Amino acid sequence: MTPAGGTTVQDHVALAEIELCGELIIAASAAAEDRLSQDRIDEVLLGIGP
Repeated sequence: MTPAGGTTVQDHVALAEIELCGELIIAASAAAEDRLSQDRIDEVLLGIGP
């Protein structure tokens, strides 16, 4: 079934979640420790910090 108005469907919530996951992956790959602390995760998800 093709959505009305064309074949492209954008789910803004899903796109935002994918972007947040990407930010967490980048932060995790740059971290010196094995795991991100809860504080660092909050910083990344809230867009604050380094």
